[in-house]
Amino acid sequence: MARLHVNVERKIGEIHPHLYGQFIEHLDGCIYGGIFEPGSPLSDEHGFRRDVLAAVRDLRVPITRWPGGNFASGYHWLDGVGPQRRARPELAWQDIEPNTFGTDEFIAWCRAAGCEPYICLNMGNGTMDEALAWVEYCNRPGGTYYADLRRANGHEQPHAVKYWGLGNEIWGDFQIGHKRAADYAFMARDWAKVLKRLDPEIKLIACGGTGNMPATRWDLEVLEQTAPFIDYTALHYYWGPRGDDPYYGCLAGAYDFERYLRYVEGLIEAVRRDQHIHHPIFISIDEWNVAYHTGEHRQPYNLRDALADALFIHMMQRHCRTVKMANLAQTVNVIAPIMTSPEGMFLQTIYWPLWLAANLCGPVLVDCWADVEAWQVEWMPGVEMPYLDAVATLDEERCVLVLSVVNAHAADEIETELVVRGADVGLQAVVWTLWADSADARNSFEAPECVKPVRSEVTLGRPAAYTFPAHSQTVLQLSLV
Repeated sequence: MARLHVNVERKIGEIHPHLYGQFIEHLDGCIYGGIFEPGSPLSDEHGFRRDVLAAVRDLRVPITRWPGGNFASGYHWLDGVGPQRRARPELAWQDIEPNTFGTDEFIAWCRAAGCEPYICLNMGNGTMDEALAWVEYCNRPGGTYYADLRRANGHEQPHAVKYWGLGNEIWGDFQIGHKRAADYAFMARDWAKVLKRLDPEIKLIACGGTGNMPATRWDLEVLEQTAPFIDYTALHYYWGPRGDDPYYGCLAGAYDFERYLRYVEGLIEAVRRDQHIHHPIFISIDEWNVAYHTGEHRQPYNLRDALADALFIHMMQRHCRTVKMANLAQTVNVIAPIMTSPEGMFLQTIYWPLWLAANLCGPVLVDCWADVEAWQVEWMPGVEMPYLDAVATLDEERCVLVLSVVNAHAADEIETELVVRGADVGLQAVVWTLWADSADARNSFEAPECVKPVRSEVTLGRPAAYTFPAHSQTVLQLSLV
């Protein structure tokens, strides 16, 4: 029998709500026809899809990143404000951008969704003056040109945008305005110091590297230059089936990224130490998701992909002392948990791990580990991954201990003894199970509920034990007595 250990007395850190954020970009139906569809019977008076808003609210999304993504590196925000909107050729994704959804619409959507806005600045073909004007437009109360322009556009009160990204993936030669690390680092440092003169209260997120390629030289050079002025560094990671076994190869993605994440954590502390920097620098994983890279953005997801995302969420929760923000890419239609059509929507399998985390997990991470057999993949030699991947969180206000457990075994259920130290738990547990007969099961417009969590109540017994189904995620809510 496997054994799952929890030590309630050993509190690891606080999980910031921003860990469960989202990302929207002007790409293939994410904005237009996704969250924004004026004239549709499914939309409200602002053009926002009511069904999408309800699904986002149910995820308790705390923060949303916009306008990109690659789109941000060619976006000129003045085209998208005021009564006269200017359509432009959009060169990141080779489309026409009508600019009917701009800054004011994004802020209004965030308010309607109950989330905080996070704007990514154009450091591709944009200028410092353009960035300063955008912050002025959003954050100054009035008395200056761009603040008064906002007021003239019908928004008397400042939008109060706190989070601003210093560009998107500038390390990539596919990016508009691609730069070498040294060039970006000096540019980002210069922008950051001036932006904070305009508004000292904003939080700045530097463009860090990616777990998809060797990027640590980029991370070091950027951190060495920008550390005095930034509050976060942004990391990106996409993954999918890899190697000889597509099931385990996909689930291994979280562990692959974690190796890179640990290195960046060390770089941050080394730079802070060397430069005597006292303010914390956190990590924002502001693009992440399973992505097959087939060229098809409207990707259908199965249960295996949901479990891979659940493992990634577990990984971020375990690193909660450094990872303080994350944004799933993307919210609607583009490698997305929510899929729409003119007639309706459905929730993909990957919606549910985020829902379970945001709605059920507590804010405090406590120590948790499993005594269980491990699995490996050939492309990560020497890295052992437990068949039971678990995190334990504490909700002290409700006196609830929450265990989130992924049984990664493709075929076997795992009977497990639950050993809790530092607290007594009740015999009765509320259980949420995300499972299907096959790891290939998926949802669709025709069958929208093939894969979704099922709630039940169980009596655990003494000693406490639970059997976790094969290829499943299980969330156990245990009352502290």
